[in-house]
Amino acid sequence: MVKPAAIRTAVFPVAGRGTPFLPATKASPKEMLPVVDKP
Repeated sequence: MVKPAAIRTAVFPVAGRGTPFLPATKASPKEMLPVVDKP
């Protein structure tokens, strides 16, 4: 049986002003916020 490959890249479509993420979005755009300790 072949082991499935791990997912290494994901795309998160984002829109809006990012106000729920303030003050983090003042320093960098929402697209660049870290997700699970990865930038």
